[in-house]
Amino acid sequence: MNDNPSFARHAYFMSLAQAIEQCLAGDEIALTTFAAEQSDFIRFNAGKVRQTGRVSQGRLTLRLIDGQRQAYSTLTVCGDIGADTHAIGATVETLRDGLRDAPDDPHLLFDTTVWSESTRRAGTLPSPDTLPLMVAQCASGLDFVGFYAGGTIARGFASSLGSRGWYEVSNFNFSWSLYDANGRAIKSHYAGDTWSDALFASKVEEAAARLPVLARDARTLRPGRYRAWFAPAALQELMEAASFSAFSARMQATARSEFYRLNVGDVSLDPRVTLTEDLALDITPRFNGDGYRRESVQLIDAGRGAHQLTSARTAREYGLMPNGATSEEVPSALSMQAGDLAQADVLSALDTGLYIGNLWYVNFSDRMNCRLTGMTRFATFWVEGGRIVAPVEAMRFDDSLYRVLGSELDRIGDEAELLLNDWTWGERATGGMMLPGLLVRSLELTL
Repeated sequence: MNDNPSFARHAYFMSLAQAIEQCLAGDEIALTTFAAEQSDFIRFNAGKVRQTGRVSQGRLTLRLIDGQRQAYSTLTVCGDIGADTHAIGATVETLRDGLRDAPDDPHLLFDTTVWSESTRRAGTLPSPDTLPLMVAQCASGLDFVGFYAGGTIARGFASSLGSRGWYEVSNFNFSWSLYDANGRAIKSHYAGDTWSDALFASKVEEAAARLPVLARDARTLRPGRYRAWFAPAALQELMEAASFSAFSARMQATARSEFYRLNVGDVSLDPRVTLTEDLALDITPRFNGDGYRRESVQLIDAGRGAHQLTSARTAREYGLMPNGATSEEVPSALSMQAGDLAQADVLSALDTGLYIGNLWYVNFSDRMNCRLTGMTRFATFWVEGGRIVAPVEAMRFDDSLYRVLGSELDRIGDEAELLLNDWTWGERATGGMMLPGLLVRSLELTL
């Protein structure tokens, strides 16, 4: 798609939506979604640029509905109104032909109210021309390996019934690792919509200060239970694995949710645990492809199951009320309420145990008991007497979120960290999580 400023991108989508409506006949209804981006990508190795590029693209998904029948098609837009309008006309004809023999969809449901929703946030991003210089300065003498993605992301929705939604933000996501001579690494990240050279430099400096610990002989632990601190990035790995189905109303209705026992009241978590699909974070659109305005949803309230994410199809099939969830029923702005443990006091509160900066390869080992397994790998340290004394050889953990967020939860960090979704396959994703760190009395290591 052609490089256009924000107002032109929005106006262009509105023109396409109008062109679609002019193609409709009879009682046909069109629901149209739009996804576009203009992003810079930079890959670093040894503190130097290894690969760089810019992507400017847009795609439009047209959903044609006639009675209880529906069909959809996705096409790439090029930014030429004549070419795109011609492609839209041909697409509508193809979908109309397909609907003639299509059966009724018994679970079709979409919003018929008329609304307007708009979010625009410009952001302050680093220049792709000067960022390599900043990295070279901060990473001087370090084996710095990283990946930067930043730019403008736009999402749109239009219903031929009159609803319009627009979401456009500029943000960045930068993750990197510092390696020592033994091949061990400390992973860090920086994400948001307001870049600060000073904050980036401090994050690199903080990670570099722990490199000497990596050079020490690694501690090998026996299988067993150990007191542990989960940094926000480590907790994110746990919550991402759970989020695929644990908060879904469809999975709950079919008794396949990992939080099924929590939602029916068989178990409860620590009363300090509150999780919300928090649209107030403004990191994801406030509308979905079924035409519903999205709402913040309390998922866990004071340790007890509250609500699930309910899409339109799930609502129609199981007699529920939709609450604006996407069709996947996966949280896109998951927020956890912070606690009272200051970052400066984490090591002293941990005393002796594991400091876990990141987790890897997390998956479920026992879904109905909400047990997760994965590896500690890099950036996991052994702490004694409130001091980091050695890195830890990679260990596999296998434990239940019912324990980690329940009986074993000791303290919760007082600052929640914004962790934007770093997915870039096909297109940059919106959304993310706002999570604090967790101190637990015990985490089970298996081998």
